[in-house]
Amino acid sequence: MPLRIAMWSGPRNISTALMRSFGSRPDTAVCDEPLYAFYLARREVDHPGRDEVVAQGETDWRAVARFLTGPVPDGKAVFYQKHMAHHLLPEVGRAWLEELVHGFLIRDPREMLLSLAKVMPAPTALDTGLPQQLELYRSVERRLGRPPPVIDARDVLQDPAGLLRALCTALELEFTPAMLSWAPGLRSTDGVWA
Repeated sequence: MPLRIAMWSGPRNISTALMRSFGSRPDTAVCDEPLYAFYLARREVDHPGRDEVVAQGETDWRAVARFLTGPVPDGKAVFYQKHMAHHLLPEVGRAWLEELVHGFLIRDPREMLLSLAKVMPAPTALDTGLPQQLELYRSVERRLGRPPPVIDARDVLQDPAGLLRALCTALELEFTPAMLSWAPGLRSTDGVWA
């Protein structure tokens, strides 16, 4: 069985760097915010490149769920899924999430809000993804009977090797030093907003 990792984050975080880290593993396929087009198609929000994201992305959450729980791209053993928690709208069913292994990337809310306010003048709590992360965290913890892995962006930046090693252990995945560096530039797996 492949390992399907859903990493839930809020905006203005190091989520892309974490995706790059996992994408540097030879055994891992990655995807970038697979529910973004669905989110934009359902919400009246002014996001850069909104029309292009909706036109090129999948706007049916059921199709996204089938992709995320189906065959892993390129037959890889690990499927790392970078998710923004605020994209998980209430109308999205939750049963498919049980097929994934969940992790949570957090950032000090004060730092995140200062950064988010630069691109979104009046963010609400739902825009931060924090309520959605808490809902998911509690659901996963109840199902597993133990807390899922949570990592803080600041800790990752201060000790990348140590935190990535600990995260891999929590995910029952072997750490590889390839996760610590990658070539610059865009990837075919990046969202159209990249």
